[in-house]
Amino acid sequence: MNLVIQGEEVSTPDLKALHRIARGTAIERIAQSAFRITSADPGTRDAVVAHCAGTRLDWGFVNEGAKLADFRLLAMDMDSTLITIECIDEIADFAGRKAQVAAVTESAMRGEIDWPESLRRRVAALEGLEQSALEKVYAERLRFNPGAEQLIAAARKAGLKTLLVSGGFTYFTDRVRDRLRLDYAYSNVLVVESGKLAGRTTGPLVDAQGKAVHVARLKAQLGITSAQVIAIGDGANDLPMMAEAGASIAYHAKPVVKAKAAYVLDYAGLDGVLALFPGS
Repeated sequence: MNLVIQGEEVSTPDLKALHRIARGTAIERIAQSAFRITSADPGTRDAVVAHCAGTRLDWGFVNEGAKLADFRLLAMDMDSTLITIECIDEIADFAGRKAQVAAVTESAMRGEIDWPESLRRRVAALEGLEQSALEKVYAERLRFNPGAEQLIAAARKAGLKTLLVSGGFTYFTDRVRDRLRLDYAYSNVLVVESGKLAGRTTGPLVDAQGKAVHVARLKAQLGITSAQVIAIGDGANDLPMMAEAGASIAYHAKPVVKAKAAYVLDYAGLDGVLALFPGS
């Protein structure tokens, strides 16, 4: 296998140490801050983890020759994964309730609160807010995480279908889908009455199980296996979706997610996925 090392900054001494620890044959540069140690021994995983933990480096053992085109579907969470914010927290800011709502969001992402109940409580806190707040959040606060656009472009070029599946709201997922030219987007629908948020959602709930159902349905529709799916998330409600994928990636994620993911990106951007699985 190859060992991919990446981060905000990768020093030569750390690369040499990891080359020695992993018993690799060579060191190859993949990108500005990403390197491949070839023919690494996966049996050295614990020693690699120990070294990287103290040096702010991401690591991943991947099969030699693995590439993005080996996959057929890229499934992604939106809030705090594809984009930098939690949309519901930012909407709540316009109602003067950001701290209250953000605390519930954080607890839900750690898996401490039942997710449907957490959504009900957070959406209820938005009741009476002008619908125009949604446009302000989208225009003024929604930004893509580093490497997001590069990853999507590479996935499209390699022939993958792209899925955005979010516990957030269609107001944002639909716009992100169109902006990035994604193939599919599923999320929750906020009820608006007389130009104001009604404090509830309508239609099928896209919760943790809902996310997994969408991925499983697309696998069947496309005639592919789990081994051909990449899934990226950051919160506990992403775990069932990630379990549907052969390559599950925890992106700047909560500990409960990192513990179960195949790969963890704590320091690299979303283009770090392309260091693990090159586009060509």
